[in-house]
Amino acid sequence: MVAACESELHGRATTGADRIVADLSVPGLELRSDTVLVHGSGGEPVGWGWVKGRRATVHVHPRHTGRGLGGLLLAWTEARARQRGGDRLAQTVPDSDHAAIALLRSGGYSRLVTEWLLEIATPVEPEVPEPPGGITVRAFRAGDEVSAYQLTEDAFDEWQQRRKTYAEWAAHTVERATFAPVASPVAFAGDRMVGAVLSLDVPGSDEGYVERVAVRRDQRNRGIARLLLRESFRAFYRQGRRGCTLWTHSDTGALSLYERIGMTVRRSSTVYSKVLMARSKAVTVR
Repeated sequence: MVAACESELHGRATTGADRIVADLSVPGLELRSDTVLVHGSGGEPVGWGWVKGRRATVHVHPRHTGRGLGGLLLAWTEARARQRGGDRLAQTVPDSDHAAIALLRSGGYSRLVTEWLLEIATPVEPEVPEPPGGITVRAFRAGDEVSAYQLTEDAFDEWQQRRKTYAEWAAHTVERATFAPVASPVAFAGDRMVGAVLSLDVPGSDEGYVERVAVRRDQRNRGIARLLLRESFRAFYRQGRRGCTLWTHSDTGALSLYERIGMTVRRSSTVYSKVLMARSKAVTVR
């Protein structure tokens, strides 16, 4: 169903089953009460939604749009968030999904931040520069998990101010079925990890995907991120991938970095947010 929604909007699906598994396995999410699945007359899934903390997701199958399911599911997410004591709810919507944007705006949601899906084509093997002085680089291996978690969450804390637990972080990175250690280079200064690119091998795609990029604050502006990204692109190339993608967030200020190494914007999404005021009546989806 999610793949059908993405194909309708973008001509291709980019969310794999392992991403949905990761979203639904994060600590604190109760499947019985924090998720809802709507079935059609033949038993097929036609819509779904879930709520975790201040974030929610809603999808409606393209063949069932225009029937009010989106509004019903949106109301359900807000009601569930209020039941959990939430005071704000946010949802990410592709900028090409004009119907969803109109629904959110009519429901009191406002634009919060922009996200971009970037891409790079690698028809020939990417060149990788030498590491800066004092830096060594190798592929991710067993035992790097905790250091990578601390490094990436420290970096993301600087703009998102919501540190994930190790279990939640791992579910979206190193414990995913598609995690690609060989295409996930890490950088060290001595025995301390100072940079990491964590990548995924997308089944059925001719592209690799970069899930996380982070460099420790005191090692930035030395070319480490560019080096690690090119290492990842080269590793994917040697596996037969002829391109790579990644999402970046406007709050990180990283867009210019990716553009300097040749990445361009494929498409964009926007995070919409709403303050949840008074508790409303419960919404039941059958």
